[in-house]
Amino acid sequence: MFKKLTAMCVNKAPFWTGLLVSVLFVMPFSAQAQLTIEINESYENALPIAIVPLDWKGQTQQPPQDLSEIIRNNLRRSGKFKPVELSQLPARPTLVEEVNFDQWRQLDVDNLLIGKITDQGNDRYMIEMRFLDVLRKVQVIGKRWSNIPGKQLRQIAHIMSDLIYQELTGIKGAFNTQIAYVTLKTRDGKRKYTLEVADADGFNPQPILRSPQPIMSPSWSPDGKKLAYVSFEKGRSHIIVQSLDGKYRETIASYKGINGAPAWSPDGQKMALTLSKDGSADIYVMDMANRSLKRLTRHWSIETEAAWAADGRSLFFNSDRRGQPQIFQVFLDTGEIQRVSFEGRYNANPEISPDGRYLAMVHGQGGFHIGLLDLMTNQFNVLTQSFLDESPTFSPNGEMILYAMNQGSIGKLAVVSVDGTTSQTLSVRDGQVREPAWGPYLNR
Repeated sequence: MFKKLTAMCVNKAPFWTGLLVSVLFVMPFSAQAQLTIEINESYENALPIAIVPLDWKGQTQQPPQDLSEIIRNNLRRSGKFKPVELSQLPARPTLVEEVNFDQWRQLDVDNLLIGKITDQGNDRYMIEMRFLDVLRKVQVIGKRWSNIPGKQLRQIAHIMSDLIYQELTGIKGAFNTQIAYVTLKTRDGKRKYTLEVADADGFNPQPILRSPQPIMSPSWSPDGKKLAYVSFEKGRSHIIVQSLDGKYRETIASYKGINGAPAWSPDGQKMALTLSKDGSADIYVMDMANRSLKRLTRHWSIETEAAWAADGRSLFFNSDRRGQPQIFQVFLDTGEIQRVSFEGRYNANPEISPDGRYLAMVHGQGGFHIGLLDLMTNQFNVLTQSFLDESPTFSPNGEMILYAMNQGSIGKLAVVSVDGTTSQTLSVRDGQVREPAWGPYLNR
């Protein structure tokens, strides 16, 4: 958010405040409390769908993970589907030939998932899925995974959810992706910040680093293997690039003054930064191969939080060059700068959708909300109504926006669909969570 950089000028941020002392500790292994999710809407227009519990073949009473429950939760959270309650299922078939299609049609269900999970020994499992079109009485998806370690069963459930989502919507699912975020916990008057990465549903959180000092603005590399972020080591801002496994960590910007708002280019070869090493806070682009810098803006105002256009040929950024924060676009080939946001007196923190159509932003009007500008139609909509929303970030399929919010003076994350019809809240039980970044599709 624009006011975040203003706060950085005095080594503070509106949410992340505290003494900037001590050192940073890389902690790649210990577990964290997972995010909890609250679905805030009833989704009355969602499509009914039946997810039958997968048949279990093993030595124990239950499989190590309830894959069908994970799939139900994923589809429900998308806002597009309403899974039938388990108590309402008329049968629990495992094979296609066991399905009475008329029985399921009476439930007003168009699609049905069945399958099984088999224990292959040595913590290895085989999973089979059959996704059926009830109306046409045919199988539309049939998949089998063998020799899957127990720790990867949740990932298989996310992949199955993605397959179903794409089959029914024509849009690639984003359940098998990750999110990054920063948590803040206070113990005995001391603050502890943790940069974490978790699955898109908040499970399997892994700490990337811990610090008694603020951590800000995480940004994913396009291959999903690294994060760039702002750390306040040595009492001032630095930009660091770190691999998720903690084996690689490098400070790429430690200039005099502000070092902030890193953003990877779509091809991963460049990074946009906000630097004030030459006086005012301006937008620069760093070549990641040789660390050379190109200055894109030259203005007395604060210019920050650059976001790359989907084609990599321009950048959107915040500037108060007109007196109030607004969003501008700078073209890399010509250096031309044009204003993009015109609705209201405050627009900041731009984020572009993966397909380049939508521009999300923080819109100030009776509070700070998430606004969405359709760059094709120039239509602008306010998607959220909570008081202090910031840091919008798109899912890799462009269907949802993850953002930070303040609820009862507690920092939480929330997700809203681009049409504003569905929403959910993510929080930690003990502490606050902020600075979200939704990662790219992964080949895990």
